[in-house]
Amino acid sequence: MTKPDPNRVLRRLPIVVGGLGAVLLLINRLFTPELTQSQSRGDVLGVILSAVLILTGLIWQQVQPRSPQTVELIGEEGFILSPDLPDAVKTELAWASHLLLTNTVTRSLVVFYQGKVLLRRGILATKSEVTPGPILKRVLETQKAVYLVALKVYPGQIEFDYLPENTQGVICQPIGNQGVLILAANAPRSYTKQDEKWVAGIADKLAVTLSSNL
Repeated sequence: MTKPDPNRVLRRLPIVVGGLGAVLLLINRLFTPELTQSQSRGDVLGVILSAVLILTGLIWQQVQPRSPQTVELIGEEGFILSPDLPDAVKTELAWASHLLLTNTVTRSLVVFYQGKVLLRRGILATKSEVTPGPILKRVLETQKAVYLVALKVYPGQIEFDYLPENTQGVICQPIGNQGVLILAANAPRSYTKQDEKWVAGIADKLAVTLSSNL
C-alpha cells in the first residue's frame, strides 16, 4: 500500500488561494453599484495577484519533485548470519548492516561472498539461496556497482527472487572482487548520491575484513 504524497496540499495551495481571490473580486464587483477609480486599480492588482498565484500553483504541479511513494515490503523481519563465521566477521557484518538499515532507505540486505550467503537482514523473503544472474555476475566481473532505481521496470528483476517480491529499488555493490552487497529499498528512486557513496564506503570496509578473515 502506497503512502500519500506529503506535499500535495502545499502544491495546490497557490491555486486554491488564487482561485478564491478571483471569485471574491468578482463578487465584490457584481455587488458594487458605483466603481471608483481607486477601486478599479485595486481590482486590476487583485486579478494580477490571483493569476500569479494560480500560475505558480500550476508550475509547482509540474516541476516540484514529489517524494517517492513507499510500500510495505512483503516478508518477515529477520537477522540471519552464517553460523561458521569468525566472531570478528560476525561483528563487522552486524555493525555494517545496522548502519545501512538505520541510515539509508534500505529495508532488506544480503551479503553474498565467495559463493555463499553470509548475512540476510531486514525484511526477508522466503527464499534464502542466492543464484547469481546476469546483473550480479556483471557486478562481480566488473567490480562496478549497479543501481536499479525502479526494479519493476527491469526484465532482470526475476534474478532477485531472494529479496521481498515487491522490492522497489536495488543496489548491488561489489565487495572487493569476491562478493556483492545487495540492498533493497521500499521506494523507487530513493537512494541519493550521498547514499551510494555511503554504501560504497561500507562495502570497501567489509572487503578488508572479509578478505583477511575468510
